[in-house]
Amino acid sequence: MLEQDLVPIVQLGHPALRRTALPFDGELDAAELQALISLMRRVMHAAPGVGLAAPQLGIPLQIAVLEDTFEVGAEVAAVRERSPLPFFTIINPRYEADGEQSAEFYEGCLSFEGYQGVVRRHASVVLDYTDAQSRQHMERFSGWQARIVQHETDHLYGTVYVDRMLTRSLCSNTEYARRWASPDIGEARHVLGF
Repeated sequence: MLEQDLVPIVQLGHPALRRTALPFDGELDAAELQALISLMRRVMHAAPGVGLAAPQLGIPLQIAVLEDTFEVGAEVAAVRERSPLPFFTIINPRYEADGEQSAEFYEGCLSFEGYQGVVRRHASVVLDYTDAQSRQHMERFSGWQARIVQHETDHLYGTVYVDRMLTRSLCSNTEYARRWASPDIGEARHVLGF
């Protein structure tokens, strides 16, 4: 499928992003589910992004795809605790904090193109979900992987990162790249006052 044949990602203001998606309960047969997951993965890659939830395509089902194989420098990887996240699908997920520690970093969203903001998230979470083969999982994620899991699961419950961000940190991607793209948020916090 050519990139121009992909469905668009809905943007902030679309009602699908603000409603709790329906728990998936066999609304699609196995072939249809696999086709949806394949489409979501292609859209995520084309964007490019590290996760995509069905509501971001206007589909109100609790299904998301996640994958982070982007190359990052050693310092960024260390400070952000960022390691590769192999592709997987989460259906009807729920997460809980695994400990009291939190982490603050800039994040963006494919449904709020062109902007980033600092979000405080749990540093580690336990995710309970069903995979595309109807198997139940309970897994622990930490660091950047935990951030991705929380971001995508939030989408399925009508929450967008801007609901959680430190508002004074909001910036355009251009300003982020020019001024705040260091591994941590220390300088941005000091200068922007958040």
